[in-house]
Amino acid sequence: MSASQRAAGESSSRARREPAVGVARREPATGVARRGPLSRELVEQAALALFAERGYRVTTMEDIAGALGVRGPSLYKHVGSKQELLAGTMVRTMTMLIAAQRSAVEAGGNATTQLRRAVEAHVRFHATHREDAFVGNREIGSLAEPTRSQVLELRDTYERGLRAIIEQGRVGGEFTVADPRLVSYAILDMGMGVATWYRPDGEYDVDALAYAYADLAVGLAGAR
Repeated sequence: MSASQRAAGESSSRARREPAVGVARREPATGVARRGPLSRELVEQAALALFAERGYRVTTMEDIAGALGVRGPSLYKHVGSKQELLAGTMVRTMTMLIAAQRSAVEAGGNATTQLRRAVEAHVRFHATHREDAFVGNREIGSLAEPTRSQVLELRDTYERGLRAIIEQGRVGGEFTVADPRLVSYAILDMGMGVATWYRPDGEYDVDALAYAYADLAVGLAGAR
């Protein structure tokens, strides 16, 4: 094994031991326990839970108010519309994902290490923010303009960020993949699927899951 291979292996090992960069954990809400006065944050939490459970189009502002134990008009002191709640959720989700990915890159290391960190952050987010991810993936068609275009551009930014890591690794000789864009799509889809089946009390620990998906991603990139 060459010195560069040993260095890459050591860097990879460190990446596997280090916590994901930039992703705050939050388990999906099973309900909104209202303590104290009504707030925008509580309204957003109730809306997210109902959007994930029933779908945006079926959910009404009265449903959201009912989940909080208040009358519908009370919500309008905190939010303007149901569309505003959906837009806020989807923009916030993509902003968090992009920030986590950038933190993974800015933490340094070679392309293999950066890819591992980025994928670990991606998987952790989808495991611990399942409702956000589920609504974000399902309800893009429910967004009105200009927010729909804004979210689509944020998605493109996120994909390009992952693809840049893979392209960097290919140019540097770490990866042998022929089509970085195709691999980035596959990695992102693989991680997004976690939101549909992962359960905190299930068989898999979220950290072990993130490391396993990072291994799969590096393999897809054709790591030497």
